[in-house]
Amino acid sequence: MKKYFANSVGLLLLLVLVSPTALAQLSYRKGQHVEPAYEGWRENADGTFSFLFGYFNENWEEQIDIPVGENNYFSPGEADQGQPTYFLPRRNRFTFEVRVPADWGDQELVWTLTSPNGVTRKAYATLATDYTVDNIIIASETGSLGAGTSSPESRANTPPDPRLLGDTVRTARVGEPIVIRTQVVDDGIPKPGRVGSSTSFEPKSREEWMKDVLRPPQRSTVGKVNGLYLSWNKYRGPGEVSFSPEQVKPWEDTRASANSPWGALWAPPPIPEAGVYEVTATFSEPGTYTLWGRADDGGLYGDTYITVNVSP
Repeated sequence: MKKYFANSVGLLLLLVLVSPTALAQLSYRKGQHVEPAYEGWRENADGTFSFLFGYFNENWEEQIDIPVGENNYFSPGEADQGQPTYFLPRRNRFTFEVRVPADWGDQELVWTLTSPNGVTRKAYATLATDYTVDNIIIASETGSLGAGTSSPESRANTPPDPRLLGDTVRTARVGEPIVIRTQVVDDGIPKPGRVGSSTSFEPKSREEWMKDVLRPPQRSTVGKVNGLYLSWNKYRGPGEVSFSPEQVKPWEDTRASANSPWGALWAPPPIPEAGVYEVTATFSEPGTYTLWGRADDGGLYGDTYITVNVSP
């Protein structure tokens, strides 16, 4: 009887551990596919519309290259709509926009991705009213606000404006770094800090940090630390790009000390003098690269790009 009871308890524990909820939380280092994501649409001042897209790379470590072509394309229309060909790990929201004309109507714009493991996924964009987004929705979806909340401060927030200093098209040689200088103009909203906590970043004791790390999630949406940063990353290109200093991750890495605004112990870096950020980029192979700079204040973002033609 004791043996039967022990086995029953063990089976019950196993069922709990492998419940559908637990299985849904399985994660992988590499070998999985990329899910394209349609985030919603907004109307532009000229009457056109912008479809907003992101993606979910199922891997925690593997960063996947999928060149524009039969494995990475839009339809109808031009296959190349400015989408990334280099996919960072995990969830990346509101990564890029595709503008469509004012008379778009009820058409679908479809983004098709086939990952190296052969899995094909599609994202379908339409002007359905329930996919309308605004700044408050963006801030809420990315974790700057609690679900369904806003404030006079958050409604007044304007996106940071990254201004590239220098040419938008440059040349480099393999292994020789180039310097990228960007001035970020921001309104200082929202105030730095984690949602629902003090805005202070005073040093904490080990016990306080451990409580933050081990505390169960207290919100239904992803959590994020508010605070201005600029992050440069590869967007397209044939080889690897190394950045110095290390850049803040623009993807939702929730692990502690992951250098990500979604991580438990992250604090925004100091804002440099006159808001001018300087970074070097070094390329491993010749070819044409697109680098993507994202300025993010926690709630909203602004993007800038640079093309680099790299010779041997």
